[in-house]
Amino acid sequence: MSFADVIGLMAPPGGEPIKPVPGIITLTTDFGLKDPYLGEMKGAILSINPGARLVDITHQIGPGDILEGSLILGEAYSYFPEGTVHLGVVDPGVGGRRRPVLIETRRYFFVGPDNGLFARALEGERTKRVIHLKDKRYFLKEISNTFHGRDIFGPVAAHLSAGVSPESFGPRVKRTAPLDIPPVRKSGDTIRGVVIYVDSFGNLLTNIGKNALEGISPERIEVGVGGVTVKGLKRTYGDAPPAPPGRLAAIIGSSGFLEIAANRAMASVILGAKAGEEVFVRKIKG
Repeated sequence: MSFADVIGLMAPPGGEPIKPVPGIITLTTDFGLKDPYLGEMKGAILSINPGARLVDITHQIGPGDILEGSLILGEAYSYFPEGTVHLGVVDPGVGGRRRPVLIETRRYFFVGPDNGLFARALEGERTKRVIHLKDKRYFLKEISNTFHGRDIFGPVAAHLSAGVSPESFGPRVKRTAPLDIPPVRKSGDTIRGVVIYVDSFGNLLTNIGKNALEGISPERIEVGVGGVTVKGLKRTYGDAPPAPPGRLAAIIGSSGFLEIAANRAMASVILGAKAGEEVFVRKIKG
């Protein structure tokens, strides 16, 4: 059975089949680039499917930072063609009780640990089935207790991209693990959240989504973080005052979350803020 045949069988009732993609596998990990781990995982994939097309989303996720990995993968995954296999390995519980899984949605496949890593992406997808990876025929012969990315997840992604049916890898399970994300709290006119990610530009991404700000005029919003209050909600980074350099601004970023940014500078450095910093939003009175 060809890969196209496999994809055709997975069409939702009454819907169009997922268009076959010849072997695209994206990679999102916390491996970094110094050690041989990424190369080993890629080698394992290509040894099984030499025709696989490997695309790096990032390998700079903070070590074991599942939330950061989920946010980044959740923002990037949907820009790939339908049928893409998204391989994610941010796995602080490797060798423990968390399940290795294959998740099939209406448009994509996700392979990795069942620890919340895929939660953000799955919010925008209709999950069709979740497979507990158990069939060792599709793993490497020798499986370490500490490197399932190379020994289990990479090989499964390779076999899947080469046309193996999802059902071949193991039994179905009913649900996946949730993402442990700090809740947004509302008290009167004040919304309280936290910084959940700092990007390479020093922008502070919060857990406060744009929906939480509905009904408040952008000019009437003030945002507080690190002892500093920023007034007004800007539309773009360029809308921040150009002088002096380093003026802070609050915007809704491409992820749909409230961000604190700085003009020609890094907000994280100016505020001395990092993930976990408390943030508040309230309506300016008067």
